[in-house]
Amino acid sequence: MEKSAGRFAIKRVYDDPAADDGCRVLVDRLWPRGVTKERAQLELWLKEVAPTPPLRKEFAHMQERFADFRAAYEAELAGNPAVQTLQKLADERGKVTLLFGAKDPEANHARVLMEFLQR
Repeated sequence: MEKSAGRFAIKRVYDDPAADDGCRVLVDRLWPRGVTKERAQLELWLKEVAPTPPLRKEFAHMQERFADFRAAYEAELAGNPAVQTLQKLADERGKVTLLFGAKDPEANHARVLMEFLQR
């Protein structure tokens, strides 16, 4: 399942790669379980753009904490130089698919990141 917003899209790393993914970038700090580098077909693993470990642990993928997580993660992104790396990739390649391992396609850091990049 892929959600797209212009130059950026999000997709679970467990989903099959597609020809229209563009530049595939893993935006998780931890490598996803059971996924080989060959299957992931990444061009870049940008750990630095993922939420910090304390923020990730505090959120713990609990839906009721998502609003607070979003605000804290956006504050982290505002000062994160890795955001410019993604913007530059989109300028050069046209489309960047942000890959994530979380089970929830709506309440996850990749969605927050994509929406942040679109602003």
